[in-house]
Amino acid sequence: MEEVRATAAWVANRATHVMVDSFELEKVVDSIQGSVPKVDWDFEGIHYFDGGPLTVQYLFVLDALNFCFWPDEELIYDHFASGLKASLQKDKHALDANRLQMYTGPQLRELLKWSRPLPLEEERVRLLHEVGLELERNFGGEAANLVKASKNSAASLISIITRNFPGFRDHSLYKGHQVFLYKRAQIFAADLWGAFKGEGYGKFNDIGSITIFADYIIPAVLRQLGILKYSSALSDSIDSKIEVCAGSEEEVEIRACSIYAVEKMRELIKSKFKNQVLSIEMDLWLWSYGVRNSALPHHRTLSIYY
Repeated sequence: MEEVRATAAWVANRATHVMVDSFELEKVVDSIQGSVPKVDWDFEGIHYFDGGPLTVQYLFVLDALNFCFWPDEELIYDHFASGLKASLQKDKHALDANRLQMYTGPQLRELLKWSRPLPLEEERVRLLHEVGLELERNFGGEAANLVKASKNSAASLISIITRNFPGFRDHSLYKGHQVFLYKRAQIFAADLWGAFKGEGYGKFNDIGSITIFADYIIPAVLRQLGILKYSSALSDSIDSKIEVCAGSEEEVEIRACSIYAVEKMRELIKSKFKNQVLSIEMDLWLWSYGVRNSALPHHRTLSIYY
């Protein structure tokens, strides 16, 4: 995942709309004394887990759909996680590859127990079809085979996913430079690691290679903590709930600077407190903070990537 780190740093060093405040960053690190509060992966108890391949299938489908909830003010990630969980508990074949290719928008809503059209519903259905087709064509219909092919390497898993599933190719152009972010591909590896507690399907020898998952919650938390500073124009847009266009300089800077800032926090924790913290642990801490403080203003971008 060095391409994610390197391109995020490239953006951060040239950003004009977003700044990483090193002084505030160090204050936050000092305030936690270099020890990130531990947050359990399924701290809300909303995910399906049976300890086997069906959990892998569930997580891959969930992460294929894990984007853009904000246009519906009542819709959150939990609805997807718990909705798919309930559907699997009722029908173990609900997420079979052949069935993923057949779902319609209304059927997806039924699967999730959601009563009205979903944001970007057509795209969600298209991505479900893509996941089903590619799993069937290249991995015997099972996401577990995708994981096995990675040979316990998170970086390899992410490479396999982005090579075979176009919907996971989360990258942008910034001032003519390609920037890699890979939020949903990385979070799949992290979800496996968290669900299986680093064993079995969740065993990755390079789990430390993963960065945080640049969405709209983490930047809002970093801004609240004073680590990210926005230009007055960008601040006004976000606080006024004005959409930030996908692929704009502002949007790319928000996401890239979030990755860069957390990497700097990790480096400082290691150098100052001799503590090695994983990006996954940082992300869980920051994300749970954001979930508990849901009123934090966040940028609004229509995107299939987060």
